[in-house]
Amino acid sequence: MTGTLQQEPPSELRPMLAVAGSMPAPQDPDWAYEMKWDGLRAIAFVRDGQVRLASRTGRDISHAYPELNRWPDTVRAGQAILDGEIAAFAGGQWPDFEALQQRMNIGTAAQARLLAAQIPVVYVAFDLLWLDSRPLLRQTYAQRRAQLEDLDLETGNWQVPPSFTGEAGVQLRGVSVSNGLEGIMAKRLQSRYEPGRRSPAWRKIKNLHRQEVVIGGWEPGEGNRTGRIGSLLVGVYEAGELQYSGQVGTGFTEQTLGMLGRRLAPLRRDSSPFGTAVPTEYSRSAQWVEPALVAEVEFRGWTRSGRLRAPSYKGLRPDKEPADVVREPG
Repeated sequence: MTGTLQQEPPSELRPMLAVAGSMPAPQDPDWAYEMKWDGLRAIAFVRDGQVRLASRTGRDISHAYPELNRWPDTVRAGQAILDGEIAAFAGGQWPDFEALQQRMNIGTAAQARLLAAQIPVVYVAFDLLWLDSRPLLRQTYAQRRAQLEDLDLETGNWQVPPSFTGEAGVQLRGVSVSNGLEGIMAKRLQSRYEPGRRSPAWRKIKNLHRQEVVIGGWEPGEGNRTGRIGSLLVGVYEAGELQYSGQVGTGFTEQTLGMLGRRLAPLRRDSSPFGTAVPTEYSRSAQWVEPALVAEVEFRGWTRSGRLRAPSYKGLRPDKEPADVVREPG
């Protein structure tokens, strides 16, 4: 009896992660470059026209994005697994992370449908990991990209942005700088896909300093913030211990302050979750919380004492586990 053994795709798969790094030499032929999209990382599992979305931590987030639950009819692929970002463009050319925040903490299907009409999202696919009965993980980036582009996945809420090589990578970074974007990605053309691993074969080349932080407490506000959050007390993990990294007091809208107050209220605790000392001027009135929420901040750099310089709140990251939050170079 002859025939080809049909393989079943995995039901779970963690995304490959990048390291922060510098731009390869423009003449280096071994790298491809992509725009770094300011969105929510998600693996898309496609089967018979239905799509299931999983966050970076493996959580099913399909219910929050009903406009992505159907695979485009024009794409002929019965089964596929893609890696990409869910992004909100809010009517513009570039992603708007603040708009996406309104889609990331949906409680009911009715809320999701309402917001899908108001703030539609796009799945920006940048890698193809499985196609029909064929696993692609051991193929090179260049081979996977070619098959992804052959899908012609350029319709409505599904897009495949271009990938560049050589001098075009320098031009791409210039575009990202001029439009105030976070940066670009550099990926080795011959690299395989390594699920769940942070690999030097993928580099984050940042224009702006971004850092994930764990919220360990907050300071009550004053003036027009009386009775609400004045600033967040945040940290990163080092050797399994939450290290205090400073306070974040800017970047909040009125809506955000209310949302954070509601999210942090049930997490109250009596003692500091930080393994290092918090300055007395902040700890004296601090409201401590369980270190369960991850936020993203933009900042100017690190001080010698390990504190964030001028951090500004950008949003919560429900796709990130607190224990995975460590200091990134910057």
